[in-house]
Amino acid sequence: AGRKQRAAARRKAFSLFVKAKEVPASSRCPGGGEGVRWRCCRQAFEELPGIHRHVALHHSGDVGRQAGLGAVPAEAGGGPVGSPAPAGSAARPSGHSCSNPEISWALPDTSHVSHDDLKSQVGEVLLYYCYCEVKDPEKLCAWQKALCQHLHLTGKVRVASEGINGTVGGSKVATSLYIKVMLSQPVFKNILCQEDFKSSAGGAHCFPDLRVGVFREIVPMGIDPKIVSYKETGIHLSPQEFHREVEQYLSQATQGQSDTILLDCRNFYESKIGHFQGCLAPDIRKFSYFPSYVDENLELFKDKRVLMYCTGGIRCERGSAYLRSKAVCREVYQLKGGIHKYLEEFPDGFYRGKLFVFDDRYAICSNEDIISACTYCGVLWDQYKLCSSQHCRQLVLTCPSCCNKGLTACCPVCQEKELKVTSRASGQTLKEECECTRRRPRVPIEHVSPRMLDTGK
Repeated sequence: AGRKQRAAARRKAFSLFVKAKEVPASSRCPGGGEGVRWRCCRQAFEELPGIHRHVALHHSGDVGRQAGLGAVPAEAGGGPVGSPAPAGSAARPSGHSCSNPEISWALPDTSHVSHDDLKSQVGEVLLYYCYCEVKDPEKLCAWQKALCQHLHLTGKVRVASEGINGTVGGSKVATSLYIKVMLSQPVFKNILCQEDFKSSAGGAHCFPDLRVGVFREIVPMGIDPKIVSYKETGIHLSPQEFHREVEQYLSQATQGQSDTILLDCRNFYESKIGHFQGCLAPDIRKFSYFPSYVDENLELFKDKRVLMYCTGGIRCERGSAYLRSKAVCREVYQLKGGIHKYLEEFPDGFYRGKLFVFDDRYAICSNEDIISACTYCGVLWDQYKLCSSQHCRQLVLTCPSCCNKGLTACCPVCQEKELKVTSRASGQTLKEECECTRRRPRVPIEHVSPRMLDTGK
């Protein structure tokens, strides 16, 4: 009986809470859309289920207080029902305490933005990271998820005690608001800046969904951040400085006088379709193999100046720190902002081919060069597709002509398995590693002569 009374009280309080937020038709804001009936936390809601979900998620404590179900501490999102939130604040997701005063729960005001503008398919993809100390990753993760959902952004965001790493897509209105709020978040204050956000044409459609989570590392290198810290990183070079260094390296390499290694620390399928001229591109499948690659090839780096680069700069932060920890290199430098920022300054510079990206676009381009070939016929081709075999998740370069012939898998073994799978009953799929991946050495040992490095090969 007591449970029924409390449930009835909650329903009554919930109803009162929603009605207190209702906006009369005559005073509905133009930016909120013609059908808007409720506003809360500077958000507009057209349908009753929408405001119901919002209240259940963000104001369960307020509902409980109105129903006389016990006081909720102020730090858990208190305040009288129906009262406006303090300036610069927003409702906090339930289930998360606010013991860390550095994290703000603020969400941007979207009442002045039309629904169509916020969810427009024409937009961009943002790539960014920020290394900093995060005392409560779970809380930052909850805020980040609420922020992305609020702005209808999709993508992937990794949060850890060492910082945040994200790539998100949405309308330009949404991404602009996202950057603004990220820069005002106290956790990133005076660390993250406008130029740390790399943008490219795209939108929410570039990702299948939104994935936000807490991890040990914001980029999976496989080594505890306390052992190899981002604080021990190499020397950052701006795109202009890096360009001059590469120019000098290529000039000296031609004369057989270079003491420098231009190191691509991305995966083989990334460097395959685009890379800097004269680079050393490890034949590794995952960045977590990079430390082992360094260990197995230490002699290669002995007394060398190393110029490192990656997509957006984040892998170089930990990668350069690991290389420096081996104390074999003379100097270790890295491209600040990665290839992304370099191409903004030098679209026709020393980087040739396409830039691989980890979303449904697979690659973006700044020049017309095609440096890779179709797996089957060898014609110039650099547009990736997923292997057609259901048990495999490898990327394959297969030109339209070969695709029309049914050559759509990453290797002959996968192609044969694909034919077998399609002949079976639906719902039966294989889960195993691709044969061509299994044959690939996990960590290649470079057989590179000094002469090859000197000539920039």
